[in-house]
Amino acid sequence: MAHESYKARHFDLSGLNGISDETLEMHFKLYEGYVKNTNLLNEELADISAGGLIQKEATTFAELTRRLGFEFNGMVLHEYYFGNLAKGAGGDPAKNSSFLKSIEARFGNYESWKKQFFAIGNMRGVGWAICCQDPVTGWLSNHWIELHQDGNIAGFNPVLVMDVWEHAFLLDYKPEDRPKYIEAFFSNIDWTAVDRRMRQPKSESATVGR
Repeated sequence: MAHESYKARHFDLSGLNGISDETLEMHFKLYEGYVKNTNLLNEELADISAGGLIQKEATTFAELTRRLGFEFNGMVLHEYYFGNLAKGAGGDPAKNSSFLKSIEARFGNYESWKKQFFAIGNMRGVGWAICCQDPVTGWLSNHWIELHQDGNIAGFNPVLVMDVWEHAFLLDYKPEDRPKYIEAFFSNIDWTAVDRRMRQPKSESATVGR
C-alpha cells in the first residue's frame, strides 16, 4: 500500500548563542533518525494491513503502532524546537505580540511565566518543556512532556518547545549546568516564530471536538 513519506527539514541554525554547531550537528542527525524510523514504521504497518492483519500479526501490529507514537512525536517536536530558534534572536517577546498579551492575561507578566517554564525545564529527568495554547479558551499553559508522547495535552497547540533531553546540551554543558542551557535557549528564541503559532481561540461554548 503506497503512502507519502516524510522528509527531514533543513534548519540553518549555525552560530547560535551558547548552543554549539557540534551539538546542532548531532541533534540534526538524531532528528533525521526519527524521520527515517517514522517512515519505516508506516511502511511496515501498511504492509501488515495489506495482508488483512491475520491473528499472528496482531501483536506485532499493535507494538509497531505504539512505537510510531514515539518516533512521530520525536520528529514533530524536534521540528517545533528547531523552528523556534534563530541566530541573533532572543530578548523578550514584542510588546504588541499575541504571545505576550496572552502571557500577561494568564500569568500576570512575562517574568512570572518564564520562572514557571524555566522550573519545568529544569526538572530532573529527560523530556520537553512546552508552552501550549488551549484551542477553546486561548489560554497558555506550561507542560512537561516525557518520551515525546507521554504528557501531551490532547488538542493543545504547542507554541514554544524546548528540548531538555541531555543530547540537547551535553556537549556544551555538564548535566548539573542545565540552567545555563535553558538560559542559552532563551537567548536564541525566535519570538516571531512563536507568535505565528498562536491561533484564534474557538468560542468559549465550543468543545474541542467541534
